[in-house]
Amino acid sequence: MKRFLPLIAASVGLALLQVPAASAATLTANVSISSQTMTVIHRGTVVGRWPVSTARRGKVTPTGNWSAKWLSRHHKSSRYNNAPMPYSIFYNGNFAVHGTYQTNKLGRPASAGCVRLAPDHAAKLFSLTKAEGLANTRIIIRQ
Repeated sequence: MKRFLPLIAASVGLALLQVPAASAATLTANVSISSQTMTVIHRGTVVGRWPVSTARRGKVTPTGNWSAKWLSRHHKSSRYNNAPMPYSIFYNGNFAVHGTYQTNKLGRPASAGCVRLAPDHAAKLFSLTKAEGLANTRIIIRQ
């Protein structure tokens, strides 16, 4: 057993080195599907708590933890009749956090699967993402 302790210690050490990669983000957008809210944390400080709209009945907003993949300031949906998606932050295939002009629907499920925000909130998150970098931005979506 004594000769295996160094191997176990080395394995645990390697595992611990891998954990910070997921938590090293300087910008995190935490989305709660159940409360239809987003909490934005920038460098350890909450900088926003905003209402969102996630998937309406029959659609799905995937849950999980992603880094931001790409940005599109003036995006138009190729799936939904060129619907405007200002300040889009894509995180999982065609799923994005983006602004909406249907602000009266924020706070309840209304989207086709994306996470919708008021345009000024989307602009702030977009700007922070641009400044911090895609690899340093996490989108976390929970029930």
